[in-house]
Amino acid sequence: MDHASPRAAGDSGLARAFRYLYRAPLFLLHLLVLLPPTLLCQVPVLARIPWGPETLGDRAIRAWSAGLMRIFGFRLRRFGRPLPGATLFVANHVSWLDIEILHSQRMMGFVAKREIASWPLVGWLATLGQTIYHQRGSSDSLNGVLEAMAQRLREGRSVGVFPEGRTRDGREVGPFHARIFMAAVEAQVPVQPVALRYGEKGAAQTVVAFAPRENFLQNFLRLLGGRARLAEVHFLEPIPPGNVEGRRRIAELSRERIVAAMES
Repeated sequence: MDHASPRAAGDSGLARAFRYLYRAPLFLLHLLVLLPPTLLCQVPVLARIPWGPETLGDRAIRAWSAGLMRIFGFRLRRFGRPLPGATLFVANHVSWLDIEILHSQRMMGFVAKREIASWPLVGWLATLGQTIYHQRGSSDSLNGVLEAMAQRLREGRSVGVFPEGRTRDGREVGPFHARIFMAAVEAQVPVQPVALRYGEKGAAQTVVAFAPRENFLQNFLRLLGGRARLAEVHFLEPIPPGNVEGRRRIAELSRERIVAAMES
């Protein structure tokens, strides 16, 4: 993975200005013209309409998320396939874009920190995408999150989590918290690790990640004006749920497979 800083990986101000010139209007059109029908498709009577193996509601969110990634200049490339049915998807965490990439491939309710709910646009979309919010540092909150996750999985719906617990600087994949895997064990559903890479062979991980002291709006605007890049999503070999004692091994194996995919 590239260890260059976002500043070092930047380009000329003229090129960025040109990108803002055409991407900003596209983003506004995506927001003002395409978001309303996407929201309409979430009305229960429409959301449940079958569309192949999915529903109209899920397909609408996938299409909107894929369109957002294209506006930001990302070319999506998928390896492997997401499991159908109830699955706990676990991925490395680089950026707020991670949720949009995963939603472009498969509808899943995410577990995310509660602060995201207050972020402009992204917080609203996260709530629309069935996000389960967690107050970091609160064991009571985590217990409630685990119960909500297990219930969704038992109902046949998928859940996505970032077991590192937070975004990092893009230089490495942090340790995985084993307790979050309890939901899959209790609901007896498979775990599918997912590796997310930005740029060729992950060369843009540090560019996409939050820079030191960079807030969401600053990161959003920086990426909106950034150069076109590849975004890879690797759906890896799934792991059977096992038993309660095996949750730590599931966490370790998930991280091992993601790290191996990142380094390939």
